[in-house]
Amino acid sequence: MNPDDLSPPERRLWDAFRLGESVDLSSGHTEHGSELWGPERLVRAEVLVALLAGAVAPEPGQVAAVRLTGARITGSLNLGHAQVSVPLALTSCVFDESPHLYWASMSSVHLLRCRLPGLVASGARVDGHLWLEGSQISGGLWLDGAHISGILNMSGVQLSNPGGDALLADRLTVDANVYCDQGFTAHGEVRLPGARVGGQLIFRQARLNNPAGAALYASRLDVAANVFCDGGFSAEGEIRLRGARVGGYLSFVGARLTHPDKTALNADDLSVETDVYCSDGFTAQGQVSFAGARVTGQLNLRGAKLVNEEGTALSLQRLQVEEVLLRPAEPVRGVVDLSYARINLLRDDAATWPERLQLDGLQYDTLEPPLAAKQRLNWLRRDTDGYQPQPYERLAQTYRSLGLDSDGRSVLLAKARDRRATQGLPRKVVGWIQDVLVGYGYRPFRAASWLAGLLAFGTIVFSLHKPGILDDGHTPHFNPFWYTLDLLLPIGTLGQEVVFAPKGVYQWIANFLVIAGILLGLTVAAGATRALSRE
Repeated sequence: MNPDDLSPPERRLWDAFRLGESVDLSSGHTEHGSELWGPERLVRAEVLVALLAGAVAPEPGQVAAVRLTGARITGSLNLGHAQVSVPLALTSCVFDESPHLYWASMSSVHLLRCRLPGLVASGARVDGHLWLEGSQISGGLWLDGAHISGILNMSGVQLSNPGGDALLADRLTVDANVYCDQGFTAHGEVRLPGARVGGQLIFRQARLNNPAGAALYASRLDVAANVFCDGGFSAEGEIRLRGARVGGYLSFVGARLTHPDKTALNADDLSVETDVYCSDGFTAQGQVSFAGARVTGQLNLRGAKLVNEEGTALSLQRLQVEEVLLRPAEPVRGVVDLSYARINLLRDDAATWPERLQLDGLQYDTLEPPLAAKQRLNWLRRDTDGYQPQPYERLAQTYRSLGLDSDGRSVLLAKARDRRATQGLPRKVVGWIQDVLVGYGYRPFRAASWLAGLLAFGTIVFSLHKPGILDDGHTPHFNPFWYTLDLLLPIGTLGQEVVFAPKGVYQWIANFLVIAGILLGLTVAAGATRALSRE
């Protein structure tokens, strides 16, 4: 480029480059609310390209840099595949065309409060920070395959590409933090699949809008530290974190996610090394899914509001987690799926139990509060799949591990009764008899009561009708009480049964007492053994 062809503002920038000095072309004048862009503020993109590509040697002992404020950049800033060793810092500049930095090797790049019709930096390598704070970018920001060794700062950035990719950052690598906060907005899809962040990923106060699809598509995202989607974060469209890994904690505290009748938050197979907070005002219209996720610490849903009335509002299917705090601000409106989850401590609140649950295969060590069996059975019976044996067995085992054997037996009795409702008529009749007589063996004192009743019945009967004597020799004195007891005892003898023998209908009564004594005696023995033993 011939320096003689430079305009006055371009000459100022050309001369300032060698010393790394800033050039401010801001006029401060506006007309009808719009800033004026006269010739004194125009800079051709080819001038920037020439300086960044080494057309001017730096002053010895100085750090050369392009530092420009308040300019309108005309033409195409094309640095594709360029090797740029000096910083680029543009502030409050307006671009007529999208800059192209694809596969360029850059020093630090600062585009602060600029307006761009797009920015293409696919595959770029930035040895330092990429600072886009406060800029407005329409038409898409492309960072796919880029590698930034410092910070990616998009605080306050406004991205707009409705129906397309507002941010295309597939396989992006950032060695430090990524800031998408302080009013960051995106109209269109924000894509971070396969991206790697060496520090924190911060979406605090961000607003994402792509109601027809994914607001944030970040499957297989790998973040070494924490992820913040809180502080007023909102999204219209799906937040997709499937298969992502978070080395710290994940915060959706107070976030508002909206994707009605579809998936609002897809965190299936997510891995989090500490805690997940979907709490304190977290609101989701649409499904929230942590199916197959692994959380080393706590999944906190305290004070959340979850709504997906026509389907599953919260899926924790196959979740592996140390603790779940399931105490939302109000009952979840929709199904809560806990099937096959493995939870060490499940903390919930009967006042906010959902009307519909799925519990088959759920494993937990402790419930807080444990509640009485009657209340917990109401919890089990909300299962939309109807009777399933495993949830009853799991609950009974938990009660027994807490030393609440009576509650454990109540659960197993309820299991037998609920199973009876699913059986055919013959089994229902047999089950009903077992329930009335002995409570399916879980009410041994009921069997003892039947024994006492039968003993009284036999005593009265045989008091009124003495049985005949089998042997006319020496016989003991007949006692109807002891005779009836002798009939009822399944083992041993009191010397009455072997001597006296009733006839006719009384013989049938005696045989009935013998059979009842055997069955009820075994039930009492089994119940006593169960009451004295603990697994």
